[in-house]
Amino acid sequence: MEKTFRFNSIAEFHHFCNLDKPEHPLISLIDYSKVAYPVEDNEFRWLQNFYSIGLKRNVNAKFNYGQTQYDFDSGVLSFIAPQQLLKIETNPNAVIEPTGYLLLIHPDFLWNTPLAKEIKTYEFFQYAANEALFLSDKEEKVIEDILQQIQKEYQANIDKFSQKLIISQLQTLFTYSERFYERQFLTRKKSSFELLERFEKILADYFESGTLLAKGIPTVTDIAAQLNISPNYLGTLLRMHTEQNTQQHIQNKLVDYAKERLSTTNLSVSEIAYELGFEHPQSFSKLFKKKTEMSPLEFRQAFN
Repeated sequence: MEKTFRFNSIAEFHHFCNLDKPEHPLISLIDYSKVAYPVEDNEFRWLQNFYSIGLKRNVNAKFNYGQTQYDFDSGVLSFIAPQQLLKIETNPNAVIEPTGYLLLIHPDFLWNTPLAKEIKTYEFFQYAANEALFLSDKEEKVIEDILQQIQKEYQANIDKFSQKLIISQLQTLFTYSERFYERQFLTRKKSSFELLERFEKILADYFESGTLLAKGIPTVTDIAAQLNISPNYLGTLLRMHTEQNTQQHIQNKLVDYAKERLSTTNLSVSEIAYELGFEHPQSFSKLFKKKTEMSPLEFRQAFN
């Protein structure tokens, strides 16, 4: 059984990786080339009680979330939120030295700042490892400069302005990350549209195979799992290309199928609601009216 390591503090992580003690207890920028995992097994897992942002190149390891996996062999930016389970598979035979940075931020550092709540709105902290951000050389330089500015600030004499300045740099870092992710979604249209086609097929299969009646309405998590991507990544992808989130797509498909059943069968509204996976016909009627501004019966009468 793989061992799971748990790190409650940044100092614990430094000690685990054979690094010097952190210069600040709540925030630390680590030179990734100096990280050494003192683990005999090539595979292990960990849970951390802090945020981490990794700008990594040529990493001699594979990082896994569930069934997804990614090899870091170029400039890639990844984000991990507290209490995410990370599985690591090291490569002892690799000859290329890993480089890059690892920025660790304890939630206590964000306390009483706007970023304490704001950081939870950045969806890339919930993306899986294979959904990391691929950076161009120019983008990589932008991120690296910000990370170094953060380090310079906490290495200087700590005063009442230090936290405010670092928070500002973090907000800039996250804004650039959003910009670069949007660029990635747009420049990888082929893979994005292939995912969207698979998404549409999965939804269609739910309706055409009778799965709704047996299992109920699919959740965002259900569909994302079948696509081997995280729910947040799927939501961002859909919003970028369709301006609708995953739940809206599922609901629209439900309503389209309901329209078909209302216009081509003599089934009652309750029978159609159950067929679509609704436990209560009232919930179906409420959703249908919200989407069409008509009740199911009004739609049937207007269609006929």
